Parts: sequence; C-alpha cells; structure tokens
Amino acid sequence: MTVARRPAALIYAVAVTAYVAAVFHRSSLGVTGVDAADRFHVNAAALATFSVAQLAVYAAMQVPVGVLLDRYGSRRLLLAGAALMVAGQLVFAVATDVRLAVAARVLVGLGDAMTFISVLRIVAFWFPGRRNPLLVQLTGTIGQLGAVLGAVPLVALLHHAGWTPAFLTAAALGATALLLVLVAVRDTPHAGHTGALAPDLATVRRQLADAWAQPGTRLGLWTHFVTQFSGAVFALLWGYPFLVQGQGFSPTAAAGLLTLMTVVTLACGPVVAHLCARHPFHRSVVVFTITAATAAVWALVLAWPGRAPHGLLVALVVVLAVNGPGSVIGFDYARTFNPVHRIGSATGIVNVGGFVASILLILAVGVVLDLATPAGADTPPLSAFRWAFAVQYLLWAFGAVQVLRYRNAARRRLAAERDPVPVPA
Repeated sequence: MTVARRPAALIYAVAVTAYVAAVFHRSSLGVTGVDAADRFHVNAAALATFSVAQLAVYAAMQVPVGVLLDRYGSRRLLLAGAALMVAGQLVFAVATDVRLAVAARVLVGLGDAMTFISVLRIVAFWFPGRRNPLLVQLTGTIGQLGAVLGAVPLVALLHHAGWTPAFLTAAALGATALLLVLVAVRDTPHAGHTGALAPDLATVRRQLADAWAQPGTRLGLWTHFVTQFSGAVFALLWGYPFLVQGQGFSPTAAAGLLTLMTVVTLACGPVVAHLCARHPFHRSVVVFTITAATAAVWALVLAWPGRAPHGLLVALVVVLAVNGPGSVIGFDYARTFNPVHRIGSATGIVNVGGFVASILLILAVGVVLDLATPAGADTPPLSAFRWAFAVQYLLWAFGAVQVLRYRNAARRRLAAERDPVPVPA
C-alpha cells in the first residue's frame, strides 16, 4: 500500500503544479494591462478584447473538453493544455500587433480550459472517494498560488527586464510544468486502463438538456454569475489600472494588493466550504451575504471624494477575495441537484455563468472608460473609473433576482417530487 500511495501523491503534486502554471498564465495579463496598452497602442475598449478572447474561449471549451477528457485522459489533455499556453506566452512575448496579441490570449484560454478539469479526473482515479471533496477544494486553493506568481514577481521582471524577457520567462515556467507532466503523470493506477469512448452526440445533448431542465443547475449557474465577476475582473484586467491610474498606486504597490487578494482567497476558501457543509440549508444566504458585502464596499470606494484611503482599498481587496470561493457554491448546487452521470454536464453549465458575467463587465468597463475619458488625456481619470465600475450594480441586481427565482423553482421542484430527504438550497 505504501508503494501505491507515494506515486499517487507525486502524480497529484505534479498535476496541481500544472494547474498553478495555468492560473499564472491566466493572471499574467491582469498586472500588465497598463504596459500592454502602451505596447500595442490601444485604448481601454481594445485592451478589454485581450481578456475577453481568453475568457470566451475558456467558457466555450468547457463541454468539449469534458468529451475529450473521457476519450483521451488527463495526461494528454494536461500536455496539450500546457503546450498551448506556452505557445500563447511565446507569441505574446514577441507580438507588437493587436491581432497577434489577441490570438496569443486565445491560445492561453484554450490551454487553461483543459487543465483544472483534468486535475479533478486524476483525483477521482487516484484517491478514495471519501478524500475527493477535500482534494478538489485543495486543488482550487493551491492553484491560486499561480496568481501570486503572476503579480509582484512578474511586474518586477517586466519593469526590470522588459516585455519580451518577462513573457519568455513565463513561457519557460510553463514549459517546465509541461516536462514534469510528461515525466510523472499517469491517468490511472491501472497500467492496462484506456480511456472510455466519448459519449455520442445524442447522449451529450440529452445529458445537457436534462441538466439544464433541473432548476438546481440554473440556481448554480446564477450563483456563479452573481458571485464571481467582480473579483475576477478586478484580478484579471481592470484592478491594476484602477489602482495605478485611478488611485495613484505605484506598480509594485498595486501588484502587492493583488497578491493580498490571492492570499486572502487561499485563507477564506476552506471557511466558505465549511459554512456550506455545516449549514447546507443556508447556502443561498452565504451567496447573498458575499454579494451584498462586495456591493457595499464598492459603493464606499466609488462614492469617496477623491482617492480612497488605503485602508478602504485593502477592505475592497479582502471582500473581492471571497468572490472566488463564493462562486464555488454554484458547483455544490450542481452536485446536489443532479445524479452522478450528469454532474459533468451540470458543472459545465454552471461554470459558464461567472465567465459570461466577467466578459460582459470587462467589455463594459472598457467602453465606459473610453467614453468618460476626456479627449487628449493619456490615462482615464478617477471619475471615469467610477462610472465604469458602477456598471457592476446592473449585473448584481439581475443576478440576485435570478438566484431568488431559481432557488424558489428548485424548492418547488423538490416539493413536487416529495423527496424524503430534501436537498437544501
């Protein structure tokens, strides 16, 4: 047994390292947005297309990646994903044309989409079922270390060595993760195991339709929608320009705040998971609490006359850090409201919610910044950032209404089915 456990731990560690690298690649644009705007000579709306392209590909690939994973296994998808992200960073390192830069972010999004789900499959095959929930939570938490690497260290390298050396280094880190996967990762403990054939198109359509018809799945989707976008958009693109151009932070101080955001996420993820496990009948209360707290702190920041105090911006970063763990509650709804054979389909549906909201906000912030920036100004004023981030309230209002709607629908469905052990919402 000891021999079996050691390779399982090693394989998991390497797979998680690949996920850390994926989060690093995903986050690398967030702290380089100001430099990217200068390098490619683009306005805020055009800069937003970089992140939108990356996130849109990630969201669109969720279901296809699940089918590919069933056929080809985790090792091949981790290798393919790492290779795509390395290629994307190499192209981004040398690109001076906007179209080439967008293509580079598309490659990063494609590779990123293959990584997390592949690691979860490794967990399912290599560890006992009773340890799966803990390891899934641990995987998501450890992965955020990639965002730490994508903040202060990348900014320091960018400003000391320049654009091309910084992103070539990022590509080198990704190549290292790829080699580790190639050497160490195996799909299952069984040497003779081969991946199952992918389900046919009719089966895929039926599972997706059944998952969508379940109100609990849509409750998960809107939970993911309403909780994820504010923190994600702040970390992935607009937080750094807001802090540097709007609030007057130095690049290093702004990157430090984004690092603090990641550290708090690491700390509060298990707390949110514990609350949901301890109080399963009140998961929606946790969702509304996180959403209301985020909206309230943003209101203070946006209404503050002049630049906000550093303490208030720290509070903003802390509350935004809870957004990611809060969005995971959506996946818990997918798990509890769907049978095992369609959890993959339900999870894919849920995962689209937050990324669609993030794409909408990224685009909206970019457009409003351009409209609210005076002609001839080199950077947006603080007032432009205020109007841009105020768009969030439309998304929060719409998402909160939908969460209430589908929470009630899920409860009515359960009552109609007369489930002897009701699933809490």
